[in-house]
Amino acid sequence: MNVIIIEDEKPSARRLQRMLKSLDVEAETMLHSVEESLEWFQNNEHPDLIFLDIQLSDGLSFEIFETLDINSAVIFTTAYDEYALQAFKLNSIDYLLKPIDDDDLRNAVNKFKGRTPQKQAVTLDFNDIKKLLVNPIEREYKKRFSVKVGQHLKLINIEDIECIYSENKGTYAYTNESRNYLLDLTLDQLEEELEPDVFFRVSRKFYININAIKDIISYTNSRLQIKLSHFDEQEIIVARERVKDFKNWLE
Repeated sequence: MNVIIIEDEKPSARRLQRMLKSLDVEAETMLHSVEESLEWFQNNEHPDLIFLDIQLSDGLSFEIFETLDINSAVIFTTAYDEYALQAFKLNSIDYLLKPIDDDDLRNAVNKFKGRTPQKQAVTLDFNDIKKLLVNPIEREYKKRFSVKVGQHLKLINIEDIECIYSENKGTYAYTNESRNYLLDLTLDQLEEELEPDVFFRVSRKFYININAIKDIISYTNSRLQIKLSHFDEQEIIVARERVKDFKNWLE
């Protein structure tokens, strides 16, 4: 089975790829924009199945299907309102509302695998779908965390967090009050929860808040060192393979 992922948020694409691999589904190709997808489809055999986000960095993914004749089956992976999605659910294999649930993904894949050969071709009326999504609902990201402090629960607003990091199998939020708080989520789980315009994962260990950056310094092996307003407990280094994406994120 030939499967590709079209998703502009690279952490989300990698997370979906890992989830599919756990279901013995390999999605080696990941595309992140309309332009990149158009070029890929023009030069490669079309896949059996596409996991498709609707709003990409350079436009709506419907433009791909308006430009090229693509008969691949589609499973939507989107943050759009479920009522709009229901209107075209029958035209696709399924839709998965972000953040994607493991059971929902398994059911969608099984639905695709269980189709009869006569039903393999899928035709999607993307013009009708576009009309339903003229006014897309804004993606809701996490606004605050509740953390346990002694016998009390404390609310931490997301804008007060300078960075989130992992240490000794724990995940900690460091605030602009120079305090650490233990969170009950892993960094991987936070990929779908943090607003990507504000937080960036610079390494396997650190997410940083763009508003807390005080300085950016050249580091060894083409890496970068980040200085935050208050956090100084350890070095924050942008991994070499993430430097390019980091620079794009800054802009």
